[in-house]
Amino acid sequence: MITVYEKTKGLTDKPTHYCPGCTHGIIHRIVGEVLAEMDILEDTIGVASVGCSVLSYEYFNCDMTQAAHGRAPAVATGIKRVLPDRFVFTYQGDGDLASIGMSEVIHAAARGEKITVIFVNNAIYGMTGGQMAPTTLIGQKTVTSPEGRNPNIQGMPIRISEMISTLDGAAYIERVSTHDVPHIAKVKKAIRKAFETQKKGIGFSLIEVLSTCPTNWGIDPIESLEWMKNNMIPAYPLGVYKNIGERE
Repeated sequence: MITVYEKTKGLTDKPTHYCPGCTHGIIHRIVGEVLAEMDILEDTIGVASVGCSVLSYEYFNCDMTQAAHGRAPAVATGIKRVLPDRFVFTYQGDGDLASIGMSEVIHAAARGEKITVIFVNNAIYGMTGGQMAPTTLIGQKTVTSPEGRNPNIQGMPIRISEMISTLDGAAYIERVSTHDVPHIAKVKKAIRKAFETQKKGIGFSLIEVLSTCPTNWGIDPIESLEWMKNNMIPAYPLGVYKNIGERE
């Protein structure tokens, strides 16, 4: 009998806590697959953030540590500098990275720290009840923007990939999406490319993954995939925003 699907060695046997329809689980599996297929699990250290992914240290089958809210890039910087032969990555949501942790990720990228950041953008604070995030779309309703995000009051959404790509220390920046199978395949390709960039010692890499939050969006899982496709992708265009490796 041919095995067509099996659990990756990159993940533990611990059941995840994510809501039905949330694509954090898909992204976890992809990261785990990449680490296993590159045969670097034993050489990898991940940094868990605060947010929906706060328990990711229980799911990835590699060495993990927990950072204070928003400080994952700073913790990863310290680990990578002390252990430069290790593969170091952070796994962060938009509230953690784009709000309280904005300065950490910007300065890590500006310094060209040789780490990989997996940035999950679902345009809302998930764990704490659905508040407006820095990435919440114009007009999107949340518990703290019940009439929809108003740019005259709450400002404009922040596009992390575009911003980070302007920094000289950034080596590989790409935005991908989990809304269908072909695009999920591109997520894996991008994450592998990010770890290969780190392996080559080129510089800082960040993969922004558009994700769903059916619970806080107030829609069902299937509808959330369409909502992401029709609303998030126009606001956050997919693609490679920087790839220094192509110049080599």
